[in-house]
Amino acid sequence: MLLIATTLTALVIAIHVYIVLIETVLFRTRGRKVFGIKEGQVDALAPLMSNQGCYNGFLAAMLGVGLLHPDPVVGRAFVVFGLVCVAIAGVWGAATVSRRILFVQTVPAGLALIALLFA
Repeated sequence: MLLIATTLTALVIAIHVYIVLIETVLFRTRGRKVFGIKEGQVDALAPLMSNQGCYNGFLAAMLGVGLLHPDPVVGRAFVVFGLVCVAIAGVWGAATVSRRILFVQTVPAGLALIALLFA
């Protein structure tokens, strides 16, 4: 079960690295398409999306620190906190932006958290 939890956590990290990229460096191209932003709105929204991408980067970093930390107790604490933060952010995003966020963000984080708690 620990292997499943680690694999799912790595998946959540990969999802958030992708989110960081489409909210920051790829926002004007791929990000605009992913989020359904009209071309006329890109310049106004780019700073906001970049800021949001920064926070998603922090979530990925927290999970990465958790997976790589040499002390398993500390690492687990980072991973649990990170997954809870991702799940809550996904619920908030689903409630305020798009239900799709629930499936892209909250479901993988929730599955990883459940697997970790049973490991």
